[in-house]
Amino acid sequence: MTPAAPDSDPASYVAAVLILYVELPDTPMRTSVQDQWQARRLYDRNVPLRVVESAFLLASLRRLVRPADGPPLSPIRSLAYFLPVIDELLANPAPDNYLDYLRLKLRRAAEQRGTSANVQKKAFSDDR
Repeated sequence: MTPAAPDSDPASYVAAVLILYVELPDTPMRTSVQDQWQARRLYDRNVPLRVVESAFLLASLRRLVRPADGPPLSPIRSLAYFLPVIDELLANPAPDNYLDYLRLKLRRAAEQRGTSANVQKKAFSDDR
């Protein structure tokens, strides 16, 4: 899905953020009221969707490339999990092509781990 433009109406922005969120690995299939509230707060803060998606992918990549012998991580239960990474990217803006770079790195990391090459899950996939 192509996310809504950053200057779009709040409902489109929130829907785009929530769709990106639930398509990530280790996230719930459905959003909570708190997730919806967090997405609206991101809109109110004027956080560009590119930054939100970059933060989602960066945090997912960090989870994926951690040492395999480390203790297993629990699933992500809230969009709030990504807020520190969003703030990190707002404080240190990434280059324009960073989102494409993250997509590529995440796909490669997933392939090396033997997980799906399509890192973002689909709503009707069998991975849940």
